[in-house]
Amino acid sequence: MSGQGSQLNGRRAPGLSQSSGFLGSLSRFWQRSYASDYIGLAVLLTAYIVIQFLAEPFHRMFSLDNLAIQYPHAEKERVSVTWLFVYAGGIPLAVLVLWALVFRPQGHKAHVTILGWFISLILTLFLTDVIKNAVGRPRPDLIDRCKPKKGTSKHELVTWEICTETNHHVLHDGWRSFPSGHSSFAFSGLGYLALFLAGQCHVFRPRTDLARVLLALAPLLGAALIAISRCEDYRHDVYDVSTGSLLGLLIAFYTYRRYYPPLRSSRCDTPYPSRADTAEGKGFAKLKDEEERIQGARDFEVDDFDDETESYPLANMRS
Repeated sequence: MSGQGSQLNGRRAPGLSQSSGFLGSLSRFWQRSYASDYIGLAVLLTAYIVIQFLAEPFHRMFSLDNLAIQYPHAEKERVSVTWLFVYAGGIPLAVLVLWALVFRPQGHKAHVTILGWFISLILTLFLTDVIKNAVGRPRPDLIDRCKPKKGTSKHELVTWEICTETNHHVLHDGWRSFPSGHSSFAFSGLGYLALFLAGQCHVFRPRTDLARVLLALAPLLGAALIAISRCEDYRHDVYDVSTGSLLGLLIAFYTYRRYYPPLRSSRCDTPYPSRADTAEGKGFAKLKDEEERIQGARDFEVDDFDDETESYPLANMRS
C-alpha cells in the first residue's frame, strides 16, 4: 500500500484541461483565452443596465433648513453626461485606436490594452452606482429638486414624500450624491489612458524628458477638471468628488496592472504574455516563465542610461 501511495503521490492526476472530449477542449479554451474577461465584462454591463432601470436609491431623511442642500439645481451642466462619455470615453478610445494604427503593435498588446480600458470603465460604472444607491446621500441641490409642499416644517426631519417634483429621475437622482459618478468615470477612463501613456513613455526612467511626463499627466488634468465642474454645478461637494476620483483611479490602476507590469519596471511598456502562448509544446510552463521574467525585471537605474547618445526607441511602442 505504501508503494502504491508513493506512486500516486509521484504522479499528478490529470486535470480536466488535459482530458479529451468536449469538456477538455472547453477547459483548455477557457484557460488559454480571455473568455472569462469578456463574460465578466458582459455580466457587469448587464448588471449596470439593470440598476439604471430598476434600482431606486435609499432616501435619507433631511430637513429644509439644512444649508448644505439648499443650492440651486443647475438645468444646464458644465459637463453633461453626453460630453462626459465623449471626454472620458470617446477620446481615450480614439487615442488607443490611433496608437494601434500608427505603431502597429502585436495583436496581443493592442487587444489587452483596449480590453483593459473597457473593463476599467464598466467596472467603475457598476461599483459607483451600487454605492450611490446604497448610501442615498442627498445632493447639494436636493431641496430645489424636491420642491417641498407648502407648510412643511423647516426644523424637523422629513422624508422624500413631502416633495412635489413630478419628474421621477430629477427627484430620485437627488439622493445619488456619493460618490460622484462623473469623477469616478473620468478618472477611470482618462486615468487608465494616463497609466498606459506613462508605461509606453517610460516616465519613471531616470532623467526622462519633461515632455513625456506632461503627456502622461494630461489625461489626469482633464479628469480633474471634469470632477471640479461637479462642484461648480452644485451636483456634488468636495467629499463626493474626491471619493469618486479616488475610486475611478484605483479601479483604473487595478485593471491596468492586471495586464501590464509596474511602471517602475524596465519592461513596463510590454504587457504580460498571452494565455494562448503554448509554443514548442511547453504549454503554461512557458507562459509562467515569461510572466516571471517580466515581473522580475529590475527597476530603472541611472547607470542604465549613462550613454547620452541613447534615445528612447519608438519601436518599443510596437512591442
